[in-house]
Amino acid sequence: MTETNRIEYKRELTPELDIEKEIIAFLNYKEGGYIYIGIDKDGSTVGVKDVDDCMLKLKDRIKNNISPSAMGLFDIAEEQKDGCSIIKIIVASGIEKPYFKTKYGMTPRGAYMRVGTSAEPMLQEQINRLFAMRTRNSIGRIVSNRQDLSFEQLRIYYDERGKRLNDNFKRTLELLTEDGKYNYVAYLLADENGNSIKVAKYSSLDRCDLVENNEYGYCSLIKATKSVLAKLDIENKIAATITPMERIETPLWNKVALREAVINAIVHNDYSFEVPPKFEIFPDRLEITSAGCLPESLSKEEFFNGISIPRNKELMRIYRDLELVESLGSGIPRILRAYGEECFKFTDNFIRITFPVTAHDTAHDTAHDVEGVSEHIRTLVTCIDGEVDRETLQSILGIKHRTYFRNKYLKPSINEGYIEFTLPNEKQSKLQKYRLTAKGLALKGTLKRNE
Repeated sequence: MTETNRIEYKRELTPELDIEKEIIAFLNYKEGGYIYIGIDKDGSTVGVKDVDDCMLKLKDRIKNNISPSAMGLFDIAEEQKDGCSIIKIIVASGIEKPYFKTKYGMTPRGAYMRVGTSAEPMLQEQINRLFAMRTRNSIGRIVSNRQDLSFEQLRIYYDERGKRLNDNFKRTLELLTEDGKYNYVAYLLADENGNSIKVAKYSSLDRCDLVENNEYGYCSLIKATKSVLAKLDIENKIAATITPMERIETPLWNKVALREAVINAIVHNDYSFEVPPKFEIFPDRLEITSAGCLPESLSKEEFFNGISIPRNKELMRIYRDLELVESLGSGIPRILRAYGEECFKFTDNFIRITFPVTAHDTAHDTAHDVEGVSEHIRTLVTCIDGEVDRETLQSILGIKHRTYFRNKYLKPSINEGYIEFTLPNEKQSKLQKYRLTAKGLALKGTLKRNE
């Protein structure tokens, strides 16, 4: 493997090695890149003797010698190659270009760009143009409308990971503007704020029949994130399919892709719109909508290839500290592995991810097992559209005897998971109605196709 426009080799990390120049060049490059320590220019592996010490020095130099802050834009990991330990630095393309050596500022001596396989000084005209294009609505620069903020929840989450926040954490975590005021990042992470994330649930395939409207917020965004993940984990029910050989259990949505989509929507949401992401559960799908379009310097092709340009680098850094996200750019490939590019929809102001329930597998299983479904269940399922009460169902079916209807139609359909209560905790309520589950919808679809 040879050096390319995205790969750089360094034999060893020494005080004389200008590693900052290479990192800055990748930060300013549209695709980012990879730097390997312990590999010679010809591609031969020499290894790193003291990996831990080398990694600590790298983190310290990147943190203190590069501006704007590159925190959240790089990963440093140990790898094995040819029986030796080497270090891999993953650098994402930054959204606050131009990046430069703090010592020299935004000058050709401080700012570099990737040209072929080398890092070259940027012309002053290029530096000025990039600075002029730099986003002005970064949440790190927006002053919080509240300055009486506290961060006990954030402290607790750091403590849980064995990472104590020191007295200078507000500056370290970039919660302050240049003039020392709390910024919008601080507002989102504070114990109390006006931000709230909604998780809505509908019984219909459109937004007409709302059955749940949960709000998780007015607290630290970290706490809200964990609450949303917990709620969706509860909703991600396991559907069981019985085959002649085994019982196959499948969640409604792929668990890995679901977690990645939730975190991505929250971390990369454009909060300058003051619109939080929203999560909507339908009988046949989950929709996750976040504010903001793709960054100007990122194409759809690059996005789908896992190239990452964090919209909110301050949030990304903190979510990585708390191990809510892993390596840079890993989320989108994990989603694509489960659902493909068609699950994404881009507009001028929003990005929406749609996860269908395991409809393909469920419909497939139901189609093969439809003969095993009783005629009573099939009949009842075809009568339900949205939410329907018992009396209406009996009327549609022309059944007058309530006990007969309950024992022959209602109970079996509920017990086998084709329909469910709209008020599961108040089963005797006069307001009780019934709706199809994902399994019921799949069966109904199969029955219609077979007509």
